[in-house]
Amino acid sequence: MPLSAHRDFEAALSFAAASVERTMDRLLPSGDTDEARVFEAMRYASLGGGKRLRAFFVLAGATLFRVGALPAMRTASAIEFVHAYSLVHDDLPAMDDDDLRRGKPSCHRQFDEATAILAGDALQALAFEVLAHEDTHGDPAVRAALVAELARAAGAHGMVGGQMLDLLAEERPDLSIGAITRLQRLKTGALISFACTSGAILGKAADPLRHALSAYAHDLGLAFQIVDDLLDIEGSAEQLGKTPGKDATAGKATFVSILGLERARDQAGLLARQAAAHLEPFGEAADLLRQAASFVVARQA
Repeated sequence: MPLSAHRDFEAALSFAAASVERTMDRLLPSGDTDEARVFEAMRYASLGGGKRLRAFFVLAGATLFRVGALPAMRTASAIEFVHAYSLVHDDLPAMDDDDLRRGKPSCHRQFDEATAILAGDALQALAFEVLAHEDTHGDPAVRAALVAELARAAGAHGMVGGQMLDLLAEERPDLSIGAITRLQRLKTGALISFACTSGAILGKAADPLRHALSAYAHDLGLAFQIVDDLLDIEGSAEQLGKTPGKDATAGKATFVSILGLERARDQAGLLARQAAAHLEPFGEAADLLRQAASFVVARQA
């Protein structure tokens, strides 16, 4: 059953999560060789948790362009590997120093710091290995485009650059709303943007349609981060699967610290509506993506 057979977002998200989890399980290394400990840490960090929202965006975007299941699943898995690596490194004592992730001990607590670093490195490498393989797409130019776009989204001009800005933000509680928007567009939004547009790359879509998905991702990514900031204040460790309140404790400027709770919540809703409006060129075929925008602002974890 393809994702397009689902009309309800929650069912579609569950389907996407389960399908991509099976693909990830097949792609991840295993065995009893001397390096098996890093295999185990890679699997621990990437399997058995998370909403797989980024994977859902890949599959939902791919259905708009009639992309086959295997290319879509492999691309979604690659993004989830990069996301898992980023969480492993984000939790390290040198970064956010968090002992909890997805309701269980973070990777460096379950294993050790050196193993966690190596597992994160290996997950990132695996993502690009998966995208470069001919099973992901028969056209080498498409595979090259996927590799280049994910590298840009994950690197110094994307997620890593955003993380650097986030570390610096702990020393600059007076950051403007513009500076925070840029920080989050890089740290969170860049990978979401790739997830939303990768289906268009796989389907060799026309530029206007790819740009529409990019605009959708831009507004959705900001809404997602605002809700994250809200949950960091209002959520519990049980709900979130991680330690709440760390930004406030560190005195870090966030959307909520600048806008306040109600204005931040209103802004997230506005951004979600704007995101949905960008999907007009796709008509009813993009209904699951419209529902995803509503989900992002209503989620409790």
